[in-house]
Amino acid sequence: MKIVIQRVSEASVTINEVKVANIKNGLLILLGIVNEDAQEDIDFLVRKIANLRIFNDENDMMNKSLLDIDGEVIVVSQFTLQASTKKGNRPSYIKAAKPDVAIPLYENFVKSLEKELHKKVQTGEFGADMKVALLNDGPVTIIIDSKNKE
Repeated sequence: MKIVIQRVSEASVTINEVKVANIKNGLLILLGIVNEDAQEDIDFLVRKIANLRIFNDENDMMNKSLLDIDGEVIVVSQFTLQASTKKGNRPSYIKAAKPDVAIPLYENFVKSLEKELHKKVQTGEFGADMKVALLNDGPVTIIIDSKNKE
């Protein structure tokens, strides 16, 4: 499981000209899933997301977590995070999980994050053509791969 975390001042997801998610201070999370992903990947990422100290404290130091600031979250499924660009110029998405595997993991990821944060997590729509808008704060953008815990 691979995620891109973006600290945002605001973010939204629009599908067919309808805004389906909208947050202010918090995180926009792009989530890419592979067939080998499981609950332990979800658990690792959810704990990391909730406790990652990437929000500024009163001294403008990144010392506060999403839990500390009671921040909001949007999670967007993004199979293109699993792209392989090793050969040629056309990315291969062969590693990305198919919907029958990815949808239950995506839904479980969102539910697990809601449980960890004790609040509703907004989402896009799996497989939809989405327009994602954000105002990246910092900018702070972090990539985490649950298979490569660095």
